[in-house]
Amino acid sequence: MPLDTDLIRAEFPAFREPSLDGWAFFENAGGSYTSQQVLGRLDHYYRATKVQPYGFYPASREAGAAMDLAHRRMAQALNVGMDWIHFGPSTSGNTYTLGNAFAGWLKPGDAVVVTNQDHEANGGAWRRLADRGIVIREWQVDPVTGHLDPAALDKLLDSKVRAVCFPHASNIVGEINPVHEIVQKAKSFGAVTVVDGVSYAPHGLPDLLELGCDVYLFSAYKVYGPHQGVMAIRPSLASELPNQGHFFNDTQPRKRLTPAGPDHAQIAATAGVADYFERVAELAGDRVEGANPFRKAHAAMRLQEEILLAPLMEFLRSKNNVRLIGPTDPTKRAPTVSLALGELAVEAADRLARHKVMASGGHFYAYRLLEALGLNPGHGVLRVSFTHYTSPAEVQRLIEALDAELK
Repeated sequence: MPLDTDLIRAEFPAFREPSLDGWAFFENAGGSYTSQQVLGRLDHYYRATKVQPYGFYPASREAGAAMDLAHRRMAQALNVGMDWIHFGPSTSGNTYTLGNAFAGWLKPGDAVVVTNQDHEANGGAWRRLADRGIVIREWQVDPVTGHLDPAALDKLLDSKVRAVCFPHASNIVGEINPVHEIVQKAKSFGAVTVVDGVSYAPHGLPDLLELGCDVYLFSAYKVYGPHQGVMAIRPSLASELPNQGHFFNDTQPRKRLTPAGPDHAQIAATAGVADYFERVAELAGDRVEGANPFRKAHAAMRLQEEILLAPLMEFLRSKNNVRLIGPTDPTKRAPTVSLALGELAVEAADRLARHKVMASGGHFYAYRLLEALGLNPGHGVLRVSFTHYTSPAEVQRLIEALDAELK
């Protein structure tokens, strides 16, 4: 594997926490452990600079500089300009505000494409535009596999489509969607693209210049950071959208689309996410290639996860009594694995806890997706999710627990 598991886990205080000792964490899709780089910045901010930032005295200036650094470092990690980066209280909150902004930008009769593969926080924000006279066109998944076929998008695109909104990866299906290909299709009709990256970003921050999308959203607390939402939006588009903040802040780009006033300390701490990714690249060394530390970290994390995922996929292919949602090829998916069972998913998750395996069951806000797959959202799916810091021994424990409990 490209990463030494022990060295990677040394970057996370949670792996030294006595109350978590012996537990295998397979609920990372709900939120990852926090790296020590992030915790160090958060602790310092609260201890030394918990004041109003951007003032005239030293602590205030330091606080503002720490927040500016987070914008700069996140932009560097995503390969965009600093003016792309906006922090909000959550991705759900950011998307809701963005949807309201689009409501004032679009005209009745304009069309927006959404999918039924999405987390409701993304899809729902756009579907509400129907109340404003916007036409909503649904790009539907394959009802058996959950696959989102780019060819099916072709039938939905025309000159009326102003935006195409879709996930980089589904939080249930796990399949990695071909963002660049989809963006190019949308762009050929003059449509902007809004990508929900919440379920992809923990597995490697993408190069947004390469993807070409206009908006990319993800949750820092699922990417080893604090509970913040990160929204990267093309500045030219951001300037066109109606101001969602106080009227007197209309000339301040950072405040126009994130009016909720996110936590200053957590913004500052998000710089630690970039620090951590650089540490991953350092630990990977020459075992993977990358144009810079962030691309190298991305390559190392993806390869690590593919190797870890392979035995789990092999095991699940042999289980005829469970329905695996999404592809079995580890190279085509994130390690977010959902299983449809003949019972309430929460009951299966409860039994896994007896094996000291942390997992969960439910519809995970992908209610429409489960219905499209012919599944009862009330029963939900059992979801096990991990990242590059998961150990081979933990994957084996999960396999043994599933084998024992899913009879």
